Order: sequence, then C-alpha cells, then structure tokens
Amino acid sequence: MKNRQWLTPLALAALLAACSDGGDSRREAVAPFAGLYAQGITRYLGAYTPMLSEVDGAIVRHQFGGGDGPLCLEGAPYSMVTRDQGSQDLVIFLEGGGACWSDLCGATSVAVPVIPPAGINDPTRADNPVRDWNEVYIPYCDGSLHAGDRDVDTDNDGSADRFHRGLHNLSAALDVAQRSFPAPRRIVLAGNSGGGLGTVFALPLVRYVYPGIPIDVINDSGVGVARPDQPDFLRQLMAEWNLEAFIPADCEDCIPPDGHLTDYLVWQLDQDPDTRLSLLSYTQDSVFANVFLQIGGPAFEAALLEEMAQQRDAHPGRVQTFLADGSGHTFVQLEPDKTAGGVAVLDWLGFMLDGDPQWVSVDDR
Repeated sequence: MKNRQWLTPLALAALLAACSDGGDSRREAVAPFAGLYAQGITRYLGAYTPMLSEVDGAIVRHQFGGGDGPLCLEGAPYSMVTRDQGSQDLVIFLEGGGACWSDLCGATSVAVPVIPPAGINDPTRADNPVRDWNEVYIPYCDGSLHAGDRDVDTDNDGSADRFHRGLHNLSAALDVAQRSFPAPRRIVLAGNSGGGLGTVFALPLVRYVYPGIPIDVINDSGVGVARPDQPDFLRQLMAEWNLEAFIPADCEDCIPPDGHLTDYLVWQLDQDPDTRLSLLSYTQDSVFANVFLQIGGPAFEAALLEEMAQQRDAHPGRVQTFLADGSGHTFVQLEPDKTAGGVAVLDWLGFMLDGDPQWVSVDDR
C-alpha cells in the first residue's frame, strides 16, 4: 500500500502557488479547505498507529493506546473497525451518541468496535445501497462531535478527568482508512446524530486524506440547526471543545447572527465542487429540540424548514433534504424504512448514489 506524504501548511501553500500558474491539474485536488489546513486541523494526521489490530474475516478491529493520543471521554481506550469487501467504493461512517459540555453532559463514553448490522450498515440487507462497499466504522465516545481537542479538569483537583479527544480519534481512524483503502473510486461520508454533525467537521479531513475523489455526505439528524439568534451558543461549544480552527478566519458568515451552523455547510460546498450533500431530519427532532438545544419542537421546525431551504437554494442539485414529520431521531440505522413524501430512506439514498433523477428533496407536507 502507498504511504501518504502529509503536507505541512507551508508545503501546501507552496503547492497551491505553483498550481495557480499554468493551470496544473492538481489544483482542484488540493484547493478545497486549504485555509483550514493552514489553521492546523490536520495536526494529528499521521501521528498515531493502532496498538492492536485483530482480524476476523473481512473485519479488522483496531485499538489505540492511551496517553496523549486517541481516548474516550472518561479515559477509556479508543477503537474503530474496518470491513474489506473487495469493493472499489468506501463508506466512512461516524457513529452518534450525544454531547458533553459545561452546561449539559450526556454522551457515550466507550468506543464499541462492532459495526451494528442495521440499516445502512447491514451488508445483508438487499435495499441497502452500500451493502457491498468497504467500510470504515468510527465509533463515537468523545462528547465533542468527533472533533474536539481539549482535556478538562471538571473537579479542579489538578488532573483532567474529561477528555474531548475527537480530533485525535478521527485523525487516527482516517489514517487507518487511508492505509487500508488507499484509492477508492468514490466515498460516502455518513453519520447520524452526533455523527451527523461530525460529518461537518470530518469532511475537510476526509478531503485532505482523499484528494480529488468524489464524496457524497449523508448527514442524518445533525443538520446544523442550533439555537435561533443565539450565535454565542455555537461559539461556546467551539471554545469548550477547541474547534475554532475548523472555522475559516476569512468567513465571517460561517457563525452568523441567526445562530445556526448551516452557513458553514454552504461554505463547505462552495469550497469543494466534488461533494454532494443529503440532509435528513425529523421536523421536530426531540433529541435536539428538547434535550440539547432546549428550544422546543415548533421553534426547531421553523428554523429547520428555513435553513434547509437555504441549503437547497445555495447549491441546487448538489443538496437535497429528507424531512419526515414527527419528533423521532435518526433514520439510517434505526428507521431505514421510514418514509418522507412516500419515499423510503434507503431508496432515497440509493437514488443519490445511482445518479437517479429521483434524488430530489422530499417531505411530508
């Protein structure tokens, strides 16, 4: 397998400058998110190797050591899984499991290195459009949307007892992905709940690891709706988890006054022309509306409908939305048979991946 040569921000800047003179064909491959790379989001790529990799047929479970590297929220070791089915195509799946910050902490704190055989992760399900694809399964246990980089001393005894190591974990998992599947034909980056929001932060890193390869993002129930007109809520989370480097310094509108993360999604697709985006949500998702955002179902629905229209208008044909009435939470594993506008989730995703013109926005209104 080829070893990837990681570019320093200085080397990347030099390469970009070279590509700008003379129309070098490499320009599109390295241009997306260059500013974020210069801000340091790739700082842990290439840093970690699994302590143990156990092979079980097509499945390999990779476990990392502790210390200053990959780690779960309360100090448990981090693990992830690959499944090689001999495909040219690759699914990178980010699991969900809550969130944790100073005001509210409710998150999974152990990484379970088992791909749940459900919905989009079930290779035996005939209607699963990625059933025979290779897979990188990235468990969630950091409480910071797969992206945090801050240890916290919650009881002020001088020792950290909460470890937001999402960026370490994600970077380590993507290194394993690149070594295991160095040249896929195309990629699906998928996640649900905290993993749906995780796809937002993972996309620039996946693009860095796999330049020039088409990426279809499936964001299930992490679509970027936050507290309306309260941008300080997002800023608080980013400060507590040390996520500021993911927001470009020259994008003042990425955390806009309306308080939502959706403008950042628009910016990402502006940056990366080889990316398409499916956004899935219940109209009054109770986990977000009532638990984490604490704004109530009607306020969540009003914001959701407005923000999803913004996504579709910003990138017609590259963004489609799947909006089901109700207060449920997540589809692609828990409710793959759920419909919106009469179309089942897995069929709708299949339209996307097959290039079928039936991949259009659907809802129950």
